[in-house]
Amino acid sequence: MFAPPLYYIFIYPITRLPFRAIYALSDALYYLIFYVVRYRRKVVFKNLENSFPEKSSAEINKIARAFYRHFCDLIVESFKMFAISEKELRKRLTFKAGDTLQNLHDQKRNIILGGGHYNNWEVFAVACQLGIPHKCLALYKPIQNSWFDKLMKQSRSRFGLNMWPIKKAKEMFEQEKNDLTLSIFAMDQSPSNANRCHWMKFLNQETGVSFGSEKYAKENNSAVVYGRIVKLKRGHYCFETELITENPNDESDGRILEILTKKLEVDIISQPQYWLWTHKRWKRKRPENMRLSPQI
Repeated sequence: MFAPPLYYIFIYPITRLPFRAIYALSDALYYLIFYVVRYRRKVVFKNLENSFPEKSSAEINKIARAFYRHFCDLIVESFKMFAISEKELRKRLTFKAGDTLQNLHDQKRNIILGGGHYNNWEVFAVACQLGIPHKCLALYKPIQNSWFDKLMKQSRSRFGLNMWPIKKAKEMFEQEKNDLTLSIFAMDQSPSNANRCHWMKFLNQETGVSFGSEKYAKENNSAVVYGRIVKLKRGHYCFETELITENPNDESDGRILEILTKKLEVDIISQPQYWLWTHKRWKRKRPENMRLSPQI
């Protein structure tokens, strides 16, 4: 399969530029995307206004501008991941997981890691196996363009991450059952079916959360950990963890989902510019027959 011209004209040259140059490009890209193309501006402003009803228009506008600057950094940084060296990657993402992951590894416990599209998840995807003792697995939604889907999968898998289409989750757990694994779940993905998810309040809105992370934690008696990506400075990130539970079957239905999602919410409220506001997170509405969970 031949690469599309866009790759050679725009993406490939970026992979060869030094980081100083790609951030100059990101600054220019910000003006193009925000002012000229106006990429998903209606979606971003609507999401922000609904999530922070207490904020003024000026405050919303300030967050939106900061988000688009960060978003443009994400674009060029993601392209750099296609060709980044291991040495450079280790500089760009450090691990501050304490003893949590190593202790669970020593206890031979599998882990369900919940997180979100916050800060640079692409850097984490590419680098995670360099700093995590478990075999790292990730479920993902394939990109419609098969060539770019293959490129993205290859990029994320370069240093050991095992990628599985989300529809093959059951097959993944069955095939990997003999390995000590850490399985990554995004808590902020919009569920495919509004009738088959857990409904709760997230960022002041009724939000459906997919059952996957809790379901597989209980089925496999896996420890549950929240993963946080912190931005230290431009182009440099740190991965941190919080242990949620070592005994998932002791938790009531929905509680693990709510704790993980609320952890993400706290991070977003703290620095909202670093979440993916272009995502249509609330495109599904709660059916009348579905109960809204009380706040934890």
